[in-house]
Amino acid sequence: MSAANKPPFRAEVIGSFLRPDAIKNARDAHHEGRISHPELRAIEDEEIRKVIAMQESVGLKVATDGEFRRSTYSENFTTQGLTGVRSEHVGSGDWAYSDGKGGTRAARVPVVSAPIKWTASVNVPNFSFLQANVKTAMPKITLPGPCYIHYRSGRANISKDVYPNLDDFWNDLAKAYHAEMQALYDAGCRYVQLDETSLAKLGDPKIQKALEQRGDDWRQLIEVYTDAMNAVVAGAPKGMHVAMHLCRGNQAGHWQAEGGYDLVAERLFRKVNIQTYLMEFDSPRAGNFDPLRHLPADKLVVLGLVSSKVAQLEDRAKVRARLDEAAKIVPIDQLAISAQCGFASSVPGNPLSQADQRAKLDLIVSIANEVWG
Repeated sequence: MSAANKPPFRAEVIGSFLRPDAIKNARDAHHEGRISHPELRAIEDEEIRKVIAMQESVGLKVATDGEFRRSTYSENFTTQGLTGVRSEHVGSGDWAYSDGKGGTRAARVPVVSAPIKWTASVNVPNFSFLQANVKTAMPKITLPGPCYIHYRSGRANISKDVYPNLDDFWNDLAKAYHAEMQALYDAGCRYVQLDETSLAKLGDPKIQKALEQRGDDWRQLIEVYTDAMNAVVAGAPKGMHVAMHLCRGNQAGHWQAEGGYDLVAERLFRKVNIQTYLMEFDSPRAGNFDPLRHLPADKLVVLGLVSSKVAQLEDRAKVRARLDEAAKIVPIDQLAISAQCGFASSVPGNPLSQADQRAKLDLIVSIANEVWG
């Protein structure tokens, strides 16, 4: 399966890290016109160097730029780099994010009002900076998954004048991803992670009901979304490793859906042409490991057993016990370990400290070294 110096790695990161105060203050200053864009970027550069060094110092063999240049995980390829898409912070009701205590956060809703076309890659210069500053780790870039737009928007927010036939929407979107991945490959990128949260959410009865109310059948969407993933992956340059991350939403300690992978696992593992899945498994709301029985022998799952949503550090013995539990279903050589999601899918970040974040990464690397060497 995984070689020591190429993806996937036994200890993985999902992508985003807590933004330091220097980044938050600089973004506020730039928004208010107190500093220029080059000044903002210089501050980002310095903080990205630090987060790269932190990842390498804990022993990770893969590193990201922490998504420090983004406001949210999807910004780099939903509202930037494409024509025709804008995003509105209006999702409410069943689409809102919950913290389990009655608190909610609105979800962003993409609106497609013009033909989708790839214009230029904001990720290429960002990847080039990452690549130039890693010393011992392989650089990884993350992109939002292709199903995000339709899942959040629905047919009502995809212009029927522009796309009377949704097949044309999906074809244009896939072409845009192909252009993006080729540009990244030409810049030296060999590891891309698609953050595809939509499929994991289809198992939640609340989401199924919300989809039905807007005219979508979640069963049909399983086929539509897995087809879309395959269309995107088909255009990846040879030699580029494309992984897929799944979770149920992760916004400042809030989530959007609950429920296991049972209803989507067979299509997810056996139909989608992906070799590596990074999956949320840190809490009961992600379900049990039984869906892993559908995993083919030539694929690998990175188990998100450590929570990025809470400050409390997991008990090492309990994490090892859960890993052993999964290994009863899938051979240990087909498994790896990570946090269940990024630590800051948006600028506010999850409710934990930099020290908490570091401790969780130490735990992940230590367990990976103990289990796989």
